[in-house]
Amino acid sequence: MNHHDERRAAAIDRITNKREFRNHAVVYCAVNTLLVVIWAASGAGYFWPIWVIAGWGIGLAAHAWRIYGQKPISEADIIEEMHRPENPPNRTSS
Repeated sequence: MNHHDERRAAAIDRITNKREFRNHAVVYCAVNTLLVVIWAASGAGYFWPIWVIAGWGIGLAAHAWRIYGQKPISEADIIEEMHRPENPPNRTSS
């Protein structure tokens, strides 16, 4: 695989990941909207949808971080890691 093919594959992966995140976000909004409507139609007592909204929201935020927040691994990162000793010496303070 040449450099162009690697870059193309990486671009396709990024596009796929972004589309999957958008789908995740749409489903999150649709399901939680439905839960709020059910809550309101059933008397609007204790706001129980918050548990689903918050719990799933944490997962959605983690998904967003993975797609948009983390920088991709660069060649410089790989080289730096390759030059790092596998078992660094223990540093204890006296």
